[in-house]
Amino acid sequence: MSTKEKFQPTAKAQAFLDGVENGKYDRQIITGLKKFLDKKVPEDMLNFYSPEELQVLQNLKGTDLDVEARMPVKITRHYYDLAKNSKPIQVLVKASPKETFDLDGAQDPGNQMTYSPIEGLIHKYELGLIYVASTCSAHCRFCYREELIAKKEIEREDGTKSAKGLAQIPELVNYITEHNKIVADNGGRHPETGREKLREILMSGGDPMVLANKKLAQWWSALADVGIESIRVGTKELAFYPDRFDSTFFAMMDNFHEAYPGVRLRMMVHFNHPDEFLAKDDNGDYIELPEGGLKWVEATKRAVAQLGSRNWVTIENQAPFIKGINNDPDAIRIMQRELKRNRVENHYFFCGRDIVGHKAFNIPIEDAWNLLNDSQKGLSGVEAHARLSITHYLGKTEVVAVTNEPMAGVPGGENGVVIFKLLRGAAGASNKGQTAIVGRNPDAIWFSGYEDRVIFDEAGLFENSMQSTSSLKIVNA
Repeated sequence: MSTKEKFQPTAKAQAFLDGVENGKYDRQIITGLKKFLDKKVPEDMLNFYSPEELQVLQNLKGTDLDVEARMPVKITRHYYDLAKNSKPIQVLVKASPKETFDLDGAQDPGNQMTYSPIEGLIHKYELGLIYVASTCSAHCRFCYREELIAKKEIEREDGTKSAKGLAQIPELVNYITEHNKIVADNGGRHPETGREKLREILMSGGDPMVLANKKLAQWWSALADVGIESIRVGTKELAFYPDRFDSTFFAMMDNFHEAYPGVRLRMMVHFNHPDEFLAKDDNGDYIELPEGGLKWVEATKRAVAQLGSRNWVTIENQAPFIKGINNDPDAIRIMQRELKRNRVENHYFFCGRDIVGHKAFNIPIEDAWNLLNDSQKGLSGVEAHARLSITHYLGKTEVVAVTNEPMAGVPGGENGVVIFKLLRGAAGASNKGQTAIVGRNPDAIWFSGYEDRVIFDEAGLFENSMQSTSSLKIVNA
């Protein structure tokens, strides 16, 4: 039986690690439907699920339609306090039998295992994504990492099946060292994949912010020592439990910057709806401030202000559009405006992925494009930076435009077209920037909804579709 290689920090890293203090947190997490069913939750939470809702969910337990087999139930006290006054947040975190009515979907969305050279690392783009935690403080019902959090077995490249594991520091350090040496020895490009130097890592999971400060510090220092220039931390903790961003965390962060001043930290936060960070009055309305803007939930405001006060830290928000949660242009407009006002950039909005059960969550692609565009009416240019993305197996793809008028003379364009652009190609990104044009289908929630109406596809997004060479010639004429 092999033993895992032990992490050995450098002297510089050890000096930093010696000063790290772990914080103490009381998230008051409720885990599992059973606690609601057995009435073993705080008294004020007993009515979070109605008796009828609980009965339906209980009837599904142990069957193929068991909602917790797809995604376990989990919620913090902080998030419950927000949810009890917000229908969108309730939809986000409450289990529903709708989730398993149709279990169509990919076991491994985005074919991530194709790009997993070592356990817990996805090296699909110019950056590497690592799984460092397999849970979050609460669970979004639509989470596209449902296979990781629910510990499902998925098929590997070699045909075996097992659950996804977490990245380990020694293995990752060895991989980055070897990859970057090969790149350097070959003139700046990897001879097999065409990728450049690996200089950026996205810590994900699950949520890295459920880890203790000392564990985060180990990761950060190890990545910095191996030459990583930018460390992203993907987190929804600002919504679920903003008090995690306490004095011990910021002291660790500042000490890290002192030890590694050239490394940038990028907090990739996840707000789905303004109800997750804005305070409300007794009527359920947002509270306008005399100096402008809206009043925030105090703990969230404090954490965001602390992050924003450090010029070597950037904060970027990205979120999917999900049915019943944020398919509301007015809410999305308010969210973009308030985030930008508080130094949080609007990075991406996403169309839902093809996870197992995605039909319960995804809104049509064309509706998502209209939603984003309607939400940005009235925003200034700097407030409206976000783009709409949908993750294809070839890479992250922007939904560039949806036309309302027919495209004259183009077969398939009689009802208007949708234009896609490949923003980030997998592997060497050789097809980055290439486009595809398809005839509209207002019901399409995934690329498969356009396979029978491809007009032009230089990006290869619809390689297996029924497109014809004649339609390509017409467009290129």
